Amino acid sequence: MSDQVSEITRLDVTTGIDTVWGPVPHPVLIADRTGRVRTLSASARSVLPEVGPGSVVEDSVTPWLSEAGERTAHTTELPGGDKAWWLIEDAGGAALRSLTVERERAAFLDEASAVLMASLNIDRCMEATVQMAARHLADGAVLVAPRTAGRIPVVSGTRDGGTRHRVLDADPAEVAGLSEALRGFPPVPSRWIDPAQLPDWLVPQDFSGTVGSVVITPLPGHGVPAGALVLLRHTSHTAFDDGEEVFARLFAARAGAALSAARLYAEQSAITRTLMRELLPPQLHRLDGIELAGGYRASEDHETVGGDFYDVHPAATPDGETLVVLGDVCGKGLEAAVLTGKIRNTLQALAPLAHDHGGVLRLLNSALLSVEHTRFATLVLASVSRRDGLVRLRLTSAGHLAPLIVRDDGRVEEVETRGTLVGVMPDIRALTVEASLAPGETCLLFTDGVTEARGGPFGGDMFGESRLSAALAQCAGLPAEAVVERIMMLTSGWVDDRCHDDIAVVAITAPRRNHLSAVDGHTAGRFTA
Repeated sequence: MSDQVSEITRLDVTTGIDTVWGPVPHPVLIADRTGRVRTLSASARSVLPEVGPGSVVEDSVTPWLSEAGERTAHTTELPGGDKAWWLIEDAGGAALRSLTVERERAAFLDEASAVLMASLNIDRCMEATVQMAARHLADGAVLVAPRTAGRIPVVSGTRDGGTRHRVLDADPAEVAGLSEALRGFPPVPSRWIDPAQLPDWLVPQDFSGTVGSVVITPLPGHGVPAGALVLLRHTSHTAFDDGEEVFARLFAARAGAALSAARLYAEQSAITRTLMRELLPPQLHRLDGIELAGGYRASEDHETVGGDFYDVHPAATPDGETLVVLGDVCGKGLEAAVLTGKIRNTLQALAPLAHDHGGVLRLLNSALLSVEHTRFATLVLASVSRRDGLVRLRLTSAGHLAPLIVRDDGRVEEVETRGTLVGVMPDIRALTVEASLAPGETCLLFTDGVTEARGGPFGGDMFGESRLSAALAQCAGLPAEAVVERIMMLTSGWVDDRCHDDIAVVAITAPRRNHLSAVDGHTAGRFTA
């Protein structure tokens, strides 16, 4: 700039201004001692078209300075008493403000991603989307989810209010751009949407005043649209500009991904629950004058199924036998549970043949050998009936631990049944043993998760058959539920929080003749001889 000031001393300011000041990126006015304009550079004439020689500089420059933007005017003394007025528009300030806005938006998008992906609950994710959109992007927000069972789930909210869930019989086609957004098409520009035509269901309940501008943008999901986001502003607010619409789409992309993940998780959870119902052990109860109770604990506390199982198949006729099955599939976790489900389904189909334990085991063995797997199973079958005031049992073990019977006087007997594993060899052999239970006596079926549970004072001792027999002796005369609860409590206390195998027990009890009712009026309570 000093070079241009020196050059002006050698030129007539009224004739050489563009020659000297033309390359300068700022408009320049030359004023005399009285403050009136003598001449202007070409760039000054373009920004101040009303100003000419003789105009008062301050009257000319002041309106320009008052306009929007970062504007300043600097003066330089020239030879002869003239002044050069430099009109500087601070584009850097505008750029800095734009950079600040972009940084704030980037920080918000990072926060939005963290908040939205923190929960896989679809309702909370929808609420978070509406709350963040209403507080940071607009005055109100409405999330329209894909149609479900012919109805549209809608979550709405405002900047200062809460969120509201609704399921509506509404037609998205009555709103310009909404049906397209729900199908994942590119958004319709906000200037094409008439806010006055919005239906009442698309305006949040707490939205005060009229709607001045609207943005409708799709929520892209994983392969399929996750819904549409509607942003609303009051009349007094500036309408959405192009930059804000792009920003809304960036937020919608993150919200759509989170919603899609939450919806996928919900669907998978529903499928898992449906399948799990077939794998979970059944609730046992008193059946035909016989008390039945079962207990189960998976190897991992966060799991609900594993390789141990039990089932009860009631007698088809009044004088028939009820089939009780308890088994243990090699391994644990979900893979073992899948094979468990196959075995249970097969046994359910074979239940009518329960009068022949050997035949049932041979057919089950053949079914397992025809399936490609590397696992085997152990089983114990118990056919139960009530005759002559006693509970009659036919017990068959297929590679499984022998059942225990606790007599009324506390004696514990091991049933002498033995057999080969199921699913290993083409031929299977098993010995069926008959036994009977007098009133107050119990037959306990259990898996090796009980006897091989490691714990105790030093953490490495097995619970063992001796401790199990001693615990069972203390259960003489107790109802089936009490026996199971006692064994499960002792076993769980023994392993504490240590690793353990799946645990399953079933108690078959001949009830006492006289019972006092429990508080609910039908469950067997304390008894008398």
